[in-house]
Amino acid sequence: MEKNLSAVLTLDQVPTFNVTFEPACRNHWHIHHAEQGGGQMLICVAGRGWYQAWGEEPRELHPGDVVNIPAGIKHWHGAAGDCWFQHIALEVPGEGCKVEWLEPVTDEEYNKLP
Repeated sequence: MEKNLSAVLTLDQVPTFNVTFEPACRNHWHIHHAEQGGGQMLICVAGRGWYQAWGEEPRELHPGDVVNIPAGIKHWHGAAGDCWFQHIALEVPGEGCKVEWLEPVTDEEYNKLP
């Protein structure tokens, strides 16, 4: 099973995490809920990865790319099949923030990526 490693950089002000995915590793579909504000920001720093919002085409990610994910958007992110991927994940401050983890991204879905 593929793994990701998440290291807390800070939990003060803007919770920030350094996340590294081994090849083909991805998280489950999930939603960052908030009553006000909230969401997630990804800053890509190494390797090659993917981001996909529900109902949209997948977006290939490279170092320097930034993904702004508003609260309420169902999405997933992870590494490309052939290389490691690292991003900094920031939890956008808001009120009533929580993450809802949903179904996995299936191998069938994932293997359709270019």
